[in-house]
Amino acid sequence: MTEKNRRSFLKSSLLSAGTGFLYAATPKPTDIQIQEVGFQYEDFIYRTPIKFGGTVLDRVTLLNVNCTVATRSGKTAKGFGSMPLGNIWSFPSKTMPYETTLGAMKALAEQVAAVTGRCREFGHPVDLHWVLEPEYLQASAEISRKLSLKESIPKLSALVVVSPFDAALNDAFGKVHGLSSYQTYGPEFMSRDLSFYLGPEFRGEYLGRYILPKPKENMPLYHLVGAVDPIFAEDISKRIGDGLPETLPEWIRYNGLTHIKIKLNGDDLNWDVDRVLRVDRAAQEAQQGRGVSQWWYSLDFNEKCRNVDYLLEFLRQVKEKRPAAFERTQYIEQPTARDLKSNPANTMHQAAKLRPIVIDESLTDRESLLLAREMGYTGVALKACKGQGQALLMAAMARKLKMFLCVQDLTCPGASLIHSAGLAAHIPGVAAIEANARQFVPAANKPWESRFPGIFQVKNGRMHTGEINGPGLGAV
Repeated sequence: MTEKNRRSFLKSSLLSAGTGFLYAATPKPTDIQIQEVGFQYEDFIYRTPIKFGGTVLDRVTLLNVNCTVATRSGKTAKGFGSMPLGNIWSFPSKTMPYETTLGAMKALAEQVAAVTGRCREFGHPVDLHWVLEPEYLQASAEISRKLSLKESIPKLSALVVVSPFDAALNDAFGKVHGLSSYQTYGPEFMSRDLSFYLGPEFRGEYLGRYILPKPKENMPLYHLVGAVDPIFAEDISKRIGDGLPETLPEWIRYNGLTHIKIKLNGDDLNWDVDRVLRVDRAAQEAQQGRGVSQWWYSLDFNEKCRNVDYLLEFLRQVKEKRPAAFERTQYIEQPTARDLKSNPANTMHQAAKLRPIVIDESLTDRESLLLAREMGYTGVALKACKGQGQALLMAAMARKLKMFLCVQDLTCPGASLIHSAGLAAHIPGVAAIEANARQFVPAANKPWESRFPGIFQVKNGRMHTGEINGPGLGAV
């Protein structure tokens, strides 16, 4: 459904007096109403900095949300959601400092809490979010004006702010019914089929068709090699000395890694090619010592390639200089600018013949997915930080279109990692889980390690996602 059609639908729908929010089309006894919403922040300094998109980052602010809901019969439950406010990734700016973009996201969080708390309709979390999202985006625009921001808060950044509120709502819905949230997306709980959200080709289908009701028992972990991370011991000027690994071979042996994500700069071809070759040499050294013959890479340029020709030349050189490294490349994340409409020449058809090219930063709705596919992208990166409902809808659409699927991280620690891992474990076709908080902000994981040892203590390169089996989203 386009934004125009969505607005028309909202205008023609039955609205409750004074709220302006949509009343559920077909009321169900399982519907919930939001009773109370609250939020808090947690701040952590990274163990070691991470570089991506040309920026070095050494800290994170978590937005933690609590939400109480009630069913029509009066049964109540509390839900919880958590997500890093990834302003460097979702709100990159050349005109405003870190503190300004983070402050804007915090100001938006206050408004999102207020908008969510005022909602008095009953419905399924996906429907409640569907009608609240325009209000959230309006609040985002108002905050941008109120703070006189040189650049308005992007939709992607607004989605990040909203995501823990959406997670808390879905978590509470599962808990009030005593089920995993992933078991609540069928016709017995949802008033509308997928055609309402995604188009007529989904008529008669519900989200549950595209989701596993139980998580996969275990999944491989994608380990991150950031652009300033040491690969070999010679790259370290001074060791951290906290007992955790510090070089790539050390991490491979420590966690038994088989999947490695490589951050690249996208503006220095020689450096990018050499980076992959060095990672491959280090990995080969460590894997041979372990007796492992098969492992994989994903490559992430964070949109910094000036055009697709840069990517094609990069791949040509990697294949020529180290064929094994090329063969080990499983997929490539969005290599060029996120504004697809303004960069129509950056089509990925040729590159996608070599490896899956995954849309990431550009993916904010159905229309952006279809545009990316038209431009040659063959894969979709799903992220919990864009919202539970949105991630599931995009997963259904990508699966319908037979696109490559992966679930990406936002250096998610604690509950946000459980949310992200749970998302990956419930979507068929997702090959691995990206989780790098254990590298950069392990202090934020500490309170969760004993409760979910298979998630936070990685062995044999895998996470035991079967542990995420509680009601709701499974974190608390």
